Amino acid sequence: MTTGEQTTFDIEQAENVLRRACDLAGVDPDGISLLRFGDHAVFRLCGGTTVARVARDSSRLASVKREVAVAGWLAEHDYPAARLVTNAAQPVVVDGHAVTFWEGLADGDTYASTREMGELLYRLHQLQPPGIALPELRPFEKVSERLANATISADVRDFLSERAQTLEAAYDKLEFALPYGHVHGDFNVGNVLRDDAGRPKVIDLDGFVTGPREWDLMQTAMYFDSFGWHTADEYTDFADSYGFDVRKWAGYTVLRGVRELLMITWLSQNAATNPRAAEEVEKRADSLRTGASRRDWAPF
Repeated sequence: MTTGEQTTFDIEQAENVLRRACDLAGVDPDGISLLRFGDHAVFRLCGGTTVARVARDSSRLASVKREVAVAGWLAEHDYPAARLVTNAAQPVVVDGHAVTFWEGLADGDTYASTREMGELLYRLHQLQPPGIALPELRPFEKVSERLANATISADVRDFLSERAQTLEAAYDKLEFALPYGHVHGDFNVGNVLRDDAGRPKVIDLDGFVTGPREWDLMQTAMYFDSFGWHTADEYTDFADSYGFDVRKWAGYTVLRGVRELLMITWLSQNAATNPRAAEEVEKRADSLRTGASRRDWAPF
């Protein structure tokens, strides 16, 4: 289901695209409210019973179609993950933006425990591979494009570009301890939410790729030791329930550096329209440059 093409993408445009997609899909647009804004604008509808994701541009269409296929695969295996809603064919495409509609999960802010996260991630990695052509993990694929388009200082852009080159060379030399296979791609506490019955479910399925399983373990480890967003006990619960502590793996420091870089370049997409995001990008880059603590990185 498709209409024309456009290039502007900010929160106002995203909401406009969403309203048109709702009309095409037969979804009630009542009570639209923004949840977050990054590669996708994510909105809550109908008092939270539905969540809509609006892709930033047409380059995301293939990944959104893959996300829809992944959701179907997980549903077939009765894996606890987000489920699509509406009888309309998804994604709905409006002006080049792919829009999908999902079941809302409770209030959208009730997170799983880290022990549940580890259990769910282990179970996910043990599933039979999907009959879907998943791309290989390419951590640096979008870095150059994001930095080229970001409204940031030339000094910060040059520093991050040089750091990306250094990290890419180090990444290519890593020897992984866990087997390759399907990975979620963005597995963290913000993407494991409870439904109305209190059951944890995995959301944001558009990042599924084939790659090292360490990739899915990294964010929870970093949220503990780099940012202090998890306690030591919470991290131990996660590592124990998964059965592997990625912090003890020899390549952890390199992969942590890659993840930190991606956290900054992802946020840089919003620097032009969000002064707080622009300031955060500068602060994060400075901490990488000086080796300062990451404990004051603000969640986005």
